Amino acid sequence: MKVSFLNKIPGQQEVNDVILQNSVELTAGNLDRLMDKIGDARFVLLGEASHGTHEYYTWRAKISKKLIEEKGFSFIAVEGDWPDCYRVNRYVKNYSDAGENALEVLHQFNRWPTWMWANWEVVAFSEWLKKHNSRLPRQKQTGFYGLDVYSLWESLDAIINYLDKVDKRAKETALQAFRCFEPYADGEGQAYAQANYYMSSSCETEVVNLLKEIIKKLPQYNTDHEAVLSTEQNAYVIAGAEKYYRAMMRPGADSWNIRDHHMVDTLNRLVDFHGKNAKAVIWEHNTHIGDARATGMAGEGMVNVGQLLNEQYGDKVFSIGFGSYKGSVIAGRYWGDDMRIVKMPDAATGSWENILHQLDGKNRIVFMEKEVEKIIGQHHYGHRAIGVVYNPEYEQMGNYVPSIMPMRYNAFIYIDQTQSLHPLHIETNKRQMPETYPFGL
Repeated sequence: MKVSFLNKIPGQQEVNDVILQNSVELTAGNLDRLMDKIGDARFVLLGEASHGTHEYYTWRAKISKKLIEEKGFSFIAVEGDWPDCYRVNRYVKNYSDAGENALEVLHQFNRWPTWMWANWEVVAFSEWLKKHNSRLPRQKQTGFYGLDVYSLWESLDAIINYLDKVDKRAKETALQAFRCFEPYADGEGQAYAQANYYMSSSCETEVVNLLKEIIKKLPQYNTDHEAVLSTEQNAYVIAGAEKYYRAMMRPGADSWNIRDHHMVDTLNRLVDFHGKNAKAVIWEHNTHIGDARATGMAGEGMVNVGQLLNEQYGDKVFSIGFGSYKGSVIAGRYWGDDMRIVKMPDAATGSWENILHQLDGKNRIVFMEKEVEKIIGQHHYGHRAIGVVYNPEYEQMGNYVPSIMPMRYNAFIYIDQTQSLHPLHIETNKRQMPETYPFGL
C-alpha cells in the first residue's frame, strides 16, 4: 500500500507556480533573503523532519551562525537535556575546567538516543561557537542550553553536588527528594510512572519542597551567575519530570503538553536571564516548532512550542520547517535499539515533499507569503515526520502529519536528498527513555 495525499491538492499547476514564485534555491548566498524575512524576530525556530539527518544539522548551524553574527542572538536552545547541554554551554563560553575540546564534552551525552547531540555535526558547531565567543566579553557570548524534561536523575545529581559546596542545609531537602525517587531508579521514569499509576505513589511533595527551597535560597548563592541559573533550572527540570512521568500512564495529551509547556517556560527563564532584548534560536523537531494548530494535533488537545510561542510573542516568532524527498537517516527500530542507518523511501505521492521534488528536484527555501497562503492555506498536505524510532516499511501508517503548511511555518527548507548524521558513539547506551507521541519526537 502506498500512501497518497492527491485528494488534498488544489489545482496542481497553480500550486507549483505559487511555490516557484515564492521560493529561492537553497544556497549560502540566498540565506541573506532568509535573514531579511526573519527581520527583527526574537525567536527563530529551526526544525527538522528527523532526529538523524546530516543536512538538517548543518543548515541549522549555518543559519544560526548568521543569526549570531549579524543579528546578535543570545543563545541556542535545543531539544536536549539541561545538564548535558549546560556542559556544552560552559565549554563554548570558555569557562575554566569545561573540557579540552567539544568531542570530549559531547561524548558525555550517554542517554539514548545518543546520536541526537553526540555527533560530529554538533562538535563542529560547538568549536565554531567557542571560537566566536572567545573574542567577546562574557555577557555578550552566545550560550547553548537544553530545554527538555527527561533528566530527572542527572538534575538531582547536579543539585546535590552544587548544594554540597554552597548550602549543606538545603542539600538535605534535595536528598529527601532523591530518597523518594530512589526505589524507581531502574528504567528511568517508567518505574515511577507505573508506581504512581498502580499504587498512587508520588514524590510530588518532596519535589515541590525542593523547588521552594532552591528559589528561596538563590539570592544567597554567590557562585558564578550561570551556576545559580543552572541550579534553579535543574530544580524546575525535576519538578517537570515528576509531573511528566506522573501523567505518562494516563491516556490523552497531558504528558506531551507538560513537556512542551516545560520547554517554553525554560525559554522564558532563559530570556529573562539574558535581558529584555534577548533573542533565541531553537533547534527542535518540526513537530515541536511548527504550530500545532495547523495539524491534527489540535484536535487531540495537544499544544507545542511553536503554538505557545506564537500565542505569547506573535510576529516576534519565525518558524522554519525542514524536509526531504529521499535519503538515509539514523534511527532505531524500537526504544533503546542500536543505532542504524536507514534508507528512507521516496516521499509519498501528493505529500508536501513529493510536490517540491516534482517541481525540479532543487533544494529550496519556500517563503510562506500571503500568495502561498491564499492558494494552499486551507489544504492539508502530508508532511513526513521521522523520530528516533523509525521503521520505513510502516511509514504509511503514521509518519505523515497532515499540515496546513503556511499556518505551520513562516518558511520551509527543502533538501531533495539527505544523508544520515555522523554519530560519535558506536554503540547505543541501553538506558530507556519514555516513548513520546508520535514516534519518539
